[in-house]
Amino acid sequence: MTDHSDSEPLGLRPGVPTEPVHGGIQAVAAARAHGVNTMFTLSGAHVFPLYDAAVGGVSSVTAGIDGPMRLIDVRHEQTAAFAAEATGKLTRTPGLAVVTAGPGVTNTVSAITGAWINGSPMVVIGGRAPDARWGYGALQELDHPPLVDSVTKSARTIHDPAGVYAGVDAAFALASSAHRGPTFVDVPMDALFTPAIPTDVEPSIPHPKEAVGDLDLINRLIAAAARPVLVLGGDVWADGAEVAAVELVEQLQLPAIANGMARGILAPQHPCLVTRARSAAFKDADLVIVAGTAVDFRLGFGVFGDPAQPTPVIHLTDSAPTVHSRVELVAQAAGSLSVIFNAIAKAIARPVGDPQWLPTLRATATAIIAADDDILHSDADPIHPARIYGDLLPRLAQDAVVIGDGGDFVSFAGRFYQPALPGRWLDPGPYGCLGTGLGYAMAARIAHPSSQVVALLGDGAVGFSLMDVDSAVRQNLPMVIVVANNAGWGLERHPMRFLYGYDVVADLAATSYDEIVKSLGGGGETVTHPTEIGPALDRAFAANVPYLVNVMTDPEAAYPRSTTGV
Repeated sequence: MTDHSDSEPLGLRPGVPTEPVHGGIQAVAAARAHGVNTMFTLSGAHVFPLYDAAVGGVSSVTAGIDGPMRLIDVRHEQTAAFAAEATGKLTRTPGLAVVTAGPGVTNTVSAITGAWINGSPMVVIGGRAPDARWGYGALQELDHPPLVDSVTKSARTIHDPAGVYAGVDAAFALASSAHRGPTFVDVPMDALFTPAIPTDVEPSIPHPKEAVGDLDLINRLIAAAARPVLVLGGDVWADGAEVAAVELVEQLQLPAIANGMARGILAPQHPCLVTRARSAAFKDADLVIVAGTAVDFRLGFGVFGDPAQPTPVIHLTDSAPTVHSRVELVAQAAGSLSVIFNAIAKAIARPVGDPQWLPTLRATATAIIAADDDILHSDADPIHPARIYGDLLPRLAQDAVVIGDGGDFVSFAGRFYQPALPGRWLDPGPYGCLGTGLGYAMAARIAHPSSQVVALLGDGAVGFSLMDVDSAVRQNLPMVIVVANNAGWGLERHPMRFLYGYDVVADLAATSYDEIVKSLGGGGETVTHPTEIGPALDRAFAANVPYLVNVMTDPEAAYPRSTTGV
């Protein structure tokens, strides 16, 4: 790569440093240009220049940095990356994680992969052993891009001290373009520390505002369907298409099912929301429109109705490469989801389907919700995990951010909890990587400082991230952590018993996780009787510190995966 360290700046845009500055200043300036205000990190010497820039150190005083960037340091790099991913999900602005070389980068790989599968915009900047000593065996010397290339939109090393701004700028632009996802950049230590005048190469990332595909056919199919169903996925939120989605649903009176970050686009009492009747809807529909999500295992791999004669499927996505290639589709369209939704609504402009279809599904959903009452208020002892939701749901404000990190316990959340607003529900997504909880919760507290933040953790998931309560305490990030503690891996224990008649490696101790949180400076308590749950939650919400409610639940109470509930 050509060395531009002595070159003149080329058509610099506002915000690009015009004096020789080190790579940390260039990187932070580029991130700030994309609306980034927080850096999640774990300290490492390879990336010290980024900290210098973030805090407005001596080296950055004259560099044009618009005030300091908030630094949030964690106890494990995976938490930094999960927090960056959650920031991208919640704010629709790419999150930023900065980690040191070698193990600092490899510790982020699971979180990067989750962001890749979830379509979450984020940028990970890694340190790197110096070019001048490359191949000699320097500390933490590792070629990172090949490790993450298959799970990022781009992964590159910036060797030129003058090219850091342009490289980081391009990484953010690509991460935030459809289909969104993670990007990775590393900079050798000697390049990162070397002052240079940044070259300014504006990234040529397309941001399509149109749609391509079978729009005329899609309109005809929807208009002719007797029993259509619309599935709204997380990319509807990420693409900023939630208003257009509601207008489409209401104008066409389409029964709608929401998953992922699309939960809350339609309010829980919206007459077109039939998520709880999804089994009946998928069984009887004569057309399924899947918008903004993959047609994966969560949707039966696209096989609806009679497997011998599957229901026709339309797939609407934010970018052509994400159109499903393994399912036989009757039509497809890709591009701006708002444009697609508006085009369908304009072309049809009337209610569709059998007039009894939507009321029937809504009645089914209402009956299923009513049938939950007994389990939500169960007085069973040991505590049934559903009882936790019976006490939690009435205590949640409309703007609460609720986070699920676990197996069976979080499946119950998917069944019982319907957000009132979009962009307020976080879970690991289809990759199913545990350990997101604390990173997601920290990001949520920063993104929504005045909202309730509730992390729902299984006792298995707790083991992946609980130490980062220390990070939340030190940096004044209060949250409520609710643990359903059944002293085991329930998601594995019960299926293994079903298959083999026994289970192994599925037992955990009935640990007092609240005592761990208290030792780290937070608060908490253990609950052993159902009547204690509500008062404990009240104390947790009032505490204004990370507070863990450790609910000892019935180890034999498994989530009923064959039911219609989720």
